[in-house]
Amino acid sequence: MKYLPINNEVFTVNRRNFVSRLKPCSLAIFNSNDEFPRSGDQAFLFKQNPDFFYLTGIDQEQSILLLFPECPNPLYKEVLFLRQTNEHIAVWEGHKYTIDEAKAASGIQTIYWLSEFDTILHSIINYAENIYINTNENDRYAHTVPYRDIRMLETLRSKYPLHKYERAALIMRDLRVVKSSIEVELTKKACQITRDAFLRVLKFVKPGVAEYEIEAEISHEFLRQRATGNAYSPIIASGKNAIVLHYVDNNAVCKDGEVILFDFGAEYANYNADMSRSVPVNGRFTKRQRDVYNAVLRVMRAATKMIVSGTVLNEYQEEVGKLMTDELIGLGLLDKHDVAKQDAKMPLYKKYFMHGTSHHLGLDVHDFASRYKAFEAGNILTCEPGIYIPAEGLGIRIENNILITESGNIDLMADIPVEADEIEEIMNG
Repeated sequence: MKYLPINNEVFTVNRRNFVSRLKPCSLAIFNSNDEFPRSGDQAFLFKQNPDFFYLTGIDQEQSILLLFPECPNPLYKEVLFLRQTNEHIAVWEGHKYTIDEAKAASGIQTIYWLSEFDTILHSIINYAENIYINTNENDRYAHTVPYRDIRMLETLRSKYPLHKYERAALIMRDLRVVKSSIEVELTKKACQITRDAFLRVLKFVKPGVAEYEIEAEISHEFLRQRATGNAYSPIIASGKNAIVLHYVDNNAVCKDGEVILFDFGAEYANYNADMSRSVPVNGRFTKRQRDVYNAVLRVMRAATKMIVSGTVLNEYQEEVGKLMTDELIGLGLLDKHDVAKQDAKMPLYKKYFMHGTSHHLGLDVHDFASRYKAFEAGNILTCEPGIYIPAEGLGIRIENNILITESGNIDLMADIPVEADEIEEIMNG
């Protein structure tokens, strides 16, 4: 791993919180992610299952966590199973966790090689009434591939059909959304690396530069500072490309007079930043570009004030929609008389601002959380309003990451330039 070691106390506390919510006489199993083939002889770069990492801090494939707090054999109350390395693996794939290294990373003291999992599980599973299996219940995920946890569930149901099977995801959804102080610090680090990449890009952008060249500058800065890489495929969208919300081709040449919409973030220790900015290719906004930019910025600042404990996502989005509607009227994009007659279920502002304003952020960029539960202290959310005008080939989005605390909220990207004047000053400095 490129990132520096993490205090294993965070994972110990996470496990303690998880098992405290289990039904009596329960056993829970968590799997690492699958390895996915990329070609005939290669796999994609491994990315750990976020729930598994949340509970273990282990960033390695073919690993299993077993939790059985009431196990009659105290040795197996908390067990980590790892892939055993050998000389062949060491030569071809490199270093794997030793038992001592895994203890230091996870705080788990009982560690076995994966080859012993079936024997140990069978020796204790019949003393449990309930078996908790982890499934991906993020509502942005469409289940089409039977991943490791699902395959294990099918195997267990075949071998142990009379046990009661429970969903670990119900517990994880409540736990992961509230960030500990260590998780906040890791997110701040991702935001800081993202800031430095943006400052680098501001000094690099000029007419004639290609979007992919800008992407290369971002990746350079990320990797230089120990980030794992991009939190998601970066969006470098100049001119009309900014109208495409998830534009990732990044293959156009940036032209004089256009605005570039950036949407990128660093991933550090599996925690993510998510930032959007919009900048003029030539270093100067036109009056119209600046007017649209400032409208989006005003909405973002007003929306940020609403991201506090007790806010409900759907109600929040409705209020942001009202703010955006007023700005669009001011820009001449909507008519106030048409707005007065609009269908409340299909508000007119969505023609120019068609996505949500905020989502939870953490180990997943769109983090695992309930969209129906009120915001609470410890949540980190994005705030990302935008205006997209196809007829003008102009798209503006501004996005920061907001931490909710007991006394209000903290903008984790407050030190990233966002005022139009500041952006222009840096680009022309």
